[in-house]
Amino acid sequence: MYKDDSIEKYMNDLAAKLPAPGGGSAAAMSAALGASLISMVVNFTIGKPKYAQYEAELKVILENSEALRKEFTNLVDLDVQAYQSKNLRNSLDVPFMVCRLCHEGIKLCPALITKGNINLISDVAVAAVLLEAAFACAYFNVEINLKLIGDKELSGTVRKELDDKEGTIRKIRQETEEKIGKVIRG
Repeated sequence: MYKDDSIEKYMNDLAAKLPAPGGGSAAAMSAALGASLISMVVNFTIGKPKYAQYEAELKVILENSEALRKEFTNLVDLDVQAYQSKNLRNSLDVPFMVCRLCHEGIKLCPALITKGNINLISDVAVAAVLLEAAFACAYFNVEINLKLIGDKELSGTVRKELDDKEGTIRKIRQETEEKIGKVIRG
């Protein structure tokens, strides 16, 4: 279980000539980092008088980002287990869940552009980029497993859902970057 081990152990195993962890767990790890940054921004915002009017909303964002962080961290290990099980459906389900959760996570970012601690605004952009990247990485793992499963109906359903989510994720990340870029550059 990597969630209970050191980052160094995970990175060493990821770099080693081992069948797992691989790209799927790395996608989940990237998503966990994105969710962690969202939590950090909120934690540095709650309790500051300047943002008191947003406190209730920020607490909900924090609750959601923390739940996502824990789920992504679990998915790091679940991806390794799915690969080791040789069960293609399990190997599909884990990255598919990473994609779905990235979609939920990135939707937390826009509110933090104006309601989060301005000193951490660049971290909001990093969170959005990490979540978009994690989605893209997980989607590759979904695609390879769909190919191996060979179920055209399942493939069509999954691709339709993820293509829709991909458009939303891309739009949120682009808008987040543009808005934060304007704030940073003045």
